[in-house]
Amino acid sequence: MATLDGDDLRSAVAELDGWSVEGGERAITKRFGFADFTRAFAFMSAVALRAEKMNHHPEWTNVYATVDVRLTSHDSHGVTDRDIRLAGFMDEVAAGLAHLP
Repeated sequence: MATLDGDDLRSAVAELDGWSVEGGERAITKRFGFADFTRAFAFMSAVALRAEKMNHHPEWTNVYATVDVRLTSHDSHGVTDRDIRLAGFMDEVAAGLAHLP
């Protein structure tokens, strides 16, 4: 899978909500904040199921209601369309969880 870089990478990330390009253009990152641990865990569970289907697993850490995510395609040594698609899915899941009572 071809890596995205330069203008192509910046353009793809600009379409996402709050993601940043890591130095060296080898990954994209985002910090998700949730109302509580239950929502953070629900987010991680939903993303884990999708990531497994995609055979593309995020690097992430969770502390209480915060999930820090780093996406990169190790086999391509950089950011690919697969990372952008997973990032978009993560944004959708997080947005849905934000609207729960």
